[in-house]
Amino acid sequence: MSSFQKIETTNAPAAIGPYSQGFIANGTFYASGQIPINPATGEMVVGGITEQTEQVMKNVDAILKEAGLTPDRVVKTTCYLTSMDHFAAFNDIYSDYFAPHNHFPARSCIAVKELPKGALVEVEILGLV
Repeated sequence: MSSFQKIETTNAPAAIGPYSQGFIANGTFYASGQIPINPATGEMVVGGITEQTEQVMKNVDAILKEAGLTPDRVVKTTCYLTSMDHFAAFNDIYSDYFAPHNHFPARSCIAVKELPKGALVEVEILGLV
């Protein structure tokens, strides 16, 4: 029999469309992409790629915690940037998030034309329970 659990927390932004924050299914954690919305205000954070990436990683962390997981359980991320000019600054914050766990998941980083609400960055994760 398969296991299936919805993950939802008020410590990360509520879904802005017809999707869920995340699910655990058969030992795998799937999280929707996170954009830099402050869950306390429901607004995009003020600032550039550094401030936006910091908020995105806080949102990722909140969803992981709700699932009972830590960053070292993330096996794959998919990262979206609206400009590869932001790549180095994004990497600095992203690296700071995973470095304390001495763990860097497999990753794809893709430049896209635009993201919801004018975000500069979005990160989605897959992890193991």
